[in-house]
Amino acid sequence: MAEAFNLGEVFSKFLEVQRRLSEVQQALSTKTVAVEAGGGMVRVTANGLQRITRIQVDPEAFRTEDQEVLEDLIAAGVNKALEEAARMAQEEMQKTIGALLPPGLPLDLSLLGR
Repeated sequence: MAEAFNLGEVFSKFLEVQRRLSEVQQALSTKTVAVEAGGGMVRVTANGLQRITRIQVDPEAFRTEDQEVLEDLIAAGVNKALEEAARMAQEEMQKTIGALLPPGLPLDLSLLGR
């Protein structure tokens, strides 16, 4: 005989996932990743909510006569930092709430921190 659908249990599980998501978001706001581009000429830091928190440019990079190269390095660093932050967030979410979700259900982080 099939087990009866328990709406209360489903709602309870939903509330637990929601609570844990909130905890993970709070934790991710304090975790950071730092990446380099151009051999260290540009260093970009992002938090786990995929927000850029710092961009550092080596003073030597400003002495170059090719502004486009510097702009490309900054863009590359920002993109790399956001990718690393997204990867970190995905791993943290999986560790924290993965066991509560049905198998095979992907974690959608597109709304995280928005």
